[in-house]
Amino acid sequence: MTLLMFVPFLASTKGQKKEIYIQLYSVRDDISKDFKGTVSAVGKMGYTGIEAAGYSDGKFYGLSPEEFKKEIEANGLTVLSSHANKSLANDIAKTDWNEVWAWWDTAIKAHKKAGMKYIVVPSMPKTKTLADLKTYCDYYNQIGERCNQAGLSFGYHNHDFEFSKVEDEIMYDFMLKNTDPSKVFFQMDVYWVVRGGKSPVDYFKNYPGRFETLHIKDDKELGQSGMVGFDAIFSHTDVAGVKYLIVEVEKYNFTPLESIKRSLNYLQNLPFVKNSYSK
Repeated sequence: MTLLMFVPFLASTKGQKKEIYIQLYSVRDDISKDFKGTVSAVGKMGYTGIEAAGYSDGKFYGLSPEEFKKEIEANGLTVLSSHANKSLANDIAKTDWNEVWAWWDTAIKAHKKAGMKYIVVPSMPKTKTLADLKTYCDYYNQIGERCNQAGLSFGYHNHDFEFSKVEDEIMYDFMLKNTDPSKVFFQMDVYWVVRGGKSPVDYFKNYPGRFETLHIKDDKELGQSGMVGFDAIFSHTDVAGVKYLIVEVEKYNFTPLESIKRSLNYLQNLPFVKNSYSK
């Protein structure tokens, strides 16, 4: 019985052609020491492409957008998306909006040059009031509008704190209700939703079409904890509006590269994971 449970986890991906991306934060330590070698290793595993987590001052991992794109594509990978963030002032009323929008203008241009489809804000402060949270929602709508004008899409990635309440409103629900679906999608991190005590499928049903990309994550490697109902999640991707799956591994039982390889194998061998969600 135990052997049968682990067969799909350890099986080879040879011959499989599922469209699955990797969040490079999963190999953050390796990439900080050897960018080229790490990207090469990821490309050889069979991932389709990447989501970056190393944007700063117009560059990705210290490379120009063009250099970054060239390096990724040279390893058979596609540049899909990137996490990037500019938080507002602690006292939101004191935000220097000219500085904020100058930052975003630079970021959007860089992401466009790098061949990105998506820019995703990876987190935000937990606000104390709904008024401040509404300001963030309006802010995200404006970023989304600027991204749309550049041919990009803009999204927000959750952790678990968004499922706590601000003034008796669940933060995540408030954000979904107060952002424009044409300007802001939500990159659901399914693991953090579960850790927040909620059901990803309930959100898919209550807010259909809002979840264009998913972070597929577990406590460590995919499938090892049994706490995330991947079968139910993948049975409801159509209503969710999913176009891309992005693996993220934050903690490990093995080396980071071995952990992301095992996680890819796990998805490649799940019969209810489609070959592609973008076609």
